[in-house]
Amino acid sequence: MKHLNVLKGKPQYLGVLDYGLFQVHANGRIIGICGFVLRTDADEVVVIDTGFPAKYAHDIVASALEDRLGGFGTVLRLGPDNLPHAQLASLGIAPEDVTLFITSHTHIDHVGDLAAFPQAPLLMSRAERALSKPLYWGDVRPLEWPDREYLLVDEDSEIGPGFRVMLAPGHSPGQLAFLVTLPETGPVLLTSYAISRPAEIEERFVGSADPDLALSSAQRLMQIANETGAFVIYGHSPEQWNDLRKVPETYR
Repeated sequence: MKHLNVLKGKPQYLGVLDYGLFQVHANGRIIGICGFVLRTDADEVVVIDTGFPAKYAHDIVASALEDRLGGFGTVLRLGPDNLPHAQLASLGIAPEDVTLFITSHTHIDHVGDLAAFPQAPLLMSRAERALSKPLYWGDVRPLEWPDREYLLVDEDSEIGPGFRVMLAPGHSPGQLAFLVTLPETGPVLLTSYAISRPAEIEERFVGSADPDLALSSAQRLMQIANETGAFVIYGHSPEQWNDLRKVPETYR
């Protein structure tokens, strides 16, 4: 495992950012769209993912038509209060306070604002950054890579005390997952879309870009969760969503 001196402090708290609700047409499943914010005891602020593009908060229907999203699902709830800056403001965090920005992968509901927090380096997988454009959705790929500082990982990496970034490809080429250790809660595993919900493992990730690789990644993550006793926060679990603490509440 690589050790990167990106963060100096230990995680102090973790907040779940509520970026809205989405319904998948194929199965009717309603999923929460989330990101995360983490503050360290060195007063560093880390943001993971930015949800849908901001245009959805102003006109869901027109935005979905522009992105041809109707073939996949419907954004049910996404207003200005669900955008990253508003979610962070509930904790008294201003955009300029962010010291590290992380993208778990580049699908539409995670990569809405790659140009956010320009003062902070953007950490992501080297495999995902090597794509000609962010994945976005289907064959709709309107985003370009912004001109900013990138920190690229190509193996599991400790980016600071109690903060591990792990490669978990399968859903996307460069999917990342995260293990953070909090002072009271202990280890917390953020699977992102490496495991969107527990049943995906039994279903063997049918429909993923690479089902076999996704299954292997998920099994490895669950082994880490078992070994560390981590509390697992899944990427898009309807069963878990309502019970998760959302900002301004946090896990400490």
